[in-house]
Amino acid sequence: GAGKSTLLRTLYGNYLAAGGSIRIRHQNKPVELVGAEPRQVLAVRRQSLGYVSQFLRVIPRVSTLDVVMEPALARGWTRSDAEARAKSLLSRLNIPEALWQLAPGTFSGGEQQRVNIARGFMVEWPVLLLDEPTASLDDANRQVVLELILEAKAAGSALIGIFHDRIAREAVADRYLDMSAAAAQPEYVYVV
Repeated sequence: GAGKSTLLRTLYGNYLAAGGSIRIRHQNKPVELVGAEPRQVLAVRRQSLGYVSQFLRVIPRVSTLDVVMEPALARGWTRSDAEARAKSLLSRLNIPEALWQLAPGTFSGGEQQRVNIARGFMVEWPVLLLDEPTASLDDANRQVVLELILEAKAAGSALIGIFHDRIAREAVADRYLDMSAAAAQPEYVYVV
């Protein structure tokens, strides 16, 4: 209710900002996303701005392996390299190999979430938006996701995430902004 997911969707360009400025470095130059042409927003999304939403939205009947590989293939990876990375992520996230050739739309909610996370971490992103990446995960898978986040940070990605799980947030966050109405004060921005 505080607008956290709306903020991420606006940063990603799913929602149009009525004003202000959203700038991102894309191909070594700043790009203003507010008012940008749709083609420019799509180009930024392909190369510079990743997004792991709360829910998996994919084309029906496309295999899980193909869903996860798509960001790498779009960047020109060879199919064998993309497949190796996708299989590694799916294994780490405990998606049984028997499911890899099936469409993820038939999976449980938790399995779909993990496929979505695998897809989001398939390639390195300069900026990665994370909308509740650890919600509804068991402890083992939650830990894998936290490891993936820390690996992305170590590789130089800027991460902007929504976390209701305080322990997960504290494990990965350098800064914390409380967006609740009661905390609409500058002193609620923390540097850890």
